Amino acid sequence: MTSPQITLYGIPNCDTVKKARAWFTAQALSHDFHDFKKQGVPPQAMDRWTAAVNWQKLLNRSGTTWRKLDAPTQSAVVDASTASALMTAQPSLIKRPVVELQWGSHRLMTVGYVPEQWEAWAQGNATQ
Repeated sequence: MTSPQITLYGIPNCDTVKKARAWFTAQALSHDFHDFKKQGVPPQAMDRWTAAVNWQKLLNRSGTTWRKLDAPTQSAVVDASTASALMTAQPSLIKRPVVELQWGSHRLMTVGYVPEQWEAWAQGNATQ
């Protein structure tokens, strides 16, 4: 059995991202880190993520970035398309971390800090 490819997406100074990276390291699980600030949102990632989870779960409406947006910009977010466009333009609006695990063509994803799901993945119980 080949090892899964794990990619953790986020911002390096985010406390939750730091905690997630530390968890993966402590579990000796090899993972790549994709820095939204330096690398942006990868092409096709937003479509993949909004297909996997509800866009409302992915959009961080409790963060500083959202609160700094003007009311018309906030009220323009009404569906996956408008949310995706805004999150792609301002990746700090994405709830962090986004973690993707891939075995061949099989892909799983989580949003937020969910070590119990990652533990299940590590034990080979790769279901979402």
